[in-house]
Amino acid sequence: MMPNVTSGYNNTTSAKYSKTTILNHKDSYCVGEHLMVRLDMYDHLGKRKEYGGDFLRARIYSLDLKAGASGSIKDFRNGTYLVNFTLFWEGNVRASILLIHPSEGVSALWAARKKGYGKIGFTGKFLNGTSEVTTECGFNLTRNAELCEYLDERDQEAFYCLKPKHVPCDAFVSLQSYNKPISYLTTLEQSLLKRFKTGIEIPQLFGAIQVVQCKALEYLDIYPKEKLQKLLAVDLARHIWIQSKKHGHPYVGTHGYTVKDHSYVARDIDNVAGDRDTTIVICLGQHFRPFPIQLFIRRVVNIRRAVQRLLLRSPDMRVIIKGENIREMEVDQERFGDIQGYAQSVALKEVFRDLNVAFIDAWDITVAYNTKKVHPLNHVVWEEVNMFLSYICCNAKANPM
Repeated sequence: MMPNVTSGYNNTTSAKYSKTTILNHKDSYCVGEHLMVRLDMYDHLGKRKEYGGDFLRARIYSLDLKAGASGSIKDFRNGTYLVNFTLFWEGNVRASILLIHPSEGVSALWAARKKGYGKIGFTGKFLNGTSEVTTECGFNLTRNAELCEYLDERDQEAFYCLKPKHVPCDAFVSLQSYNKPISYLTTLEQSLLKRFKTGIEIPQLFGAIQVVQCKALEYLDIYPKEKLQKLLAVDLARHIWIQSKKHGHPYVGTHGYTVKDHSYVARDIDNVAGDRDTTIVICLGQHFRPFPIQLFIRRVVNIRRAVQRLLLRSPDMRVIIKGENIREMEVDQERFGDIQGYAQSVALKEVFRDLNVAFIDAWDITVAYNTKKVHPLNHVVWEEVNMFLSYICCNAKANPM
């Protein structure tokens, strides 16, 4: 059972009073070895926490090398955590461990996400001759009015619009989202999400650690006006064809977009014949954060089934799953916070775990680079592209998740 914040702010986890300890302290470490750090969490009164569930982010980095790597975190559910860093490069390496949200905030955000679809609204545009008509759209419209239903019967994906008067449902042409003035959090819970209370560094008694090359180890670096339209790139000389398109509802943003080329990812996959010279990259996550996670899981399960059908008819086809990345701390945490994205990242890996697909762990990469941008910087994206190319060039199809 997750804790709540009804007992007051002082009883929530405090980064300031929490402690870090290196368990395998040495004067220097070899490249490839592990750095093990124990976390003991305390509240704002200096009392030791007796339960886990805090949302933490850990990484090691070297600023001069522009290198970084994320750490894996084990929660013992008693206020103690174990962080495991793999030391991939030599030189002076520093560790950073952030308390993104206390367990009480995590519990509040998780409960709020399950309470409904009301945080995001959609405005649909219909054409009536030469004039435009707008109406409310969404996943869960409960008004006592006639609805236009846009249903994928096979996969049970549904989206609705209030039917405009004297306009057919087929006249639906575009959609735009907006934030609704709704919160499922109490005032006290909202106070935990203020920017100055999120992403707080946990103090360390140790500084930089020294990592050196050891003779017994070999280090191998294997990774030497309409804004949402379908994108196409063609290289006729080398017979390369690349297409990119947005996934199906929901798509949340400040710009409207056409729905005439709308299709769900599973349907797009079903339209691919497939061969050894074709690769599909699937990426979805950020736009699902404001909605109950059941929507995301159903969508991913439907995509998994489509991938199974694809690999059955084309076993040599390459399928790559790109996970979502971390984003800004200043974002509306209830709608778009990383706690929502982390749950989706874990679910995505679990759903595709036993399929013959490759995985680009953008969460891991952006934690390592400490990007905190919904659209990471070019050098971070390039690392993801390098990983993508390595899967293609090496014909890497074994699932590395």
